[in-house]
Amino acid sequence: MKVSVLRLGHRFIRDKRTTTHIALVARAFCADELILDSEDRDLEKSIVRIIEEWGGKLNIKVEKNWRKFIENFNGERIHLTMYGMPVDEKIPEIKKSKKDKLIIVGGQKVPSEVYHISEYNIAVGNQPHSEIAALAVFLDRLFEGDELNRNFKGKKRIIPQECGKKFA
Repeated sequence: MKVSVLRLGHRFIRDKRTTTHIALVARAFCADELILDSEDRDLEKSIVRIIEEWGGKLNIKVEKNWRKFIENFNGERIHLTMYGMPVDEKIPEIKKSKKDKLIIVGGQKVPSEVYHISEYNIAVGNQPHSEIAALAVFLDRLFEGDELNRNFKGKKRIIPQECGKKFA
């Protein structure tokens, strides 16, 4: 099963940090690729540098026609929204299918058609929250926490400490 994350509504200046964090979560929580709806070379360079230093993998693609991409996706389309069905209620059904997954996370107001062309509209809580947190919680539920034990082979790695910071 391939897991792709589509970031909708990336705005260069305003959302650079948020989109970078979505990419970091996607990589650390075992997504295979990040798809952006607009090109941002600086963001791509930043993520490539992190992968080179810390290991792991995350392919980055740009799909400017996100509607067509979502419609033509050969797998399940999962839109993360606070207006959706509770993640714990729907995750068993989603995990049962071995089809590829497209996880859609929005930035600014998501067009209503996304709700209609997605098989699932999933909420990690029915309160305003971060799309970064929603992605992390959803991927954790999807992979049942196994992604947290993954060993990345990079130039750097964190050595767990009770207090302070250490990495090799």
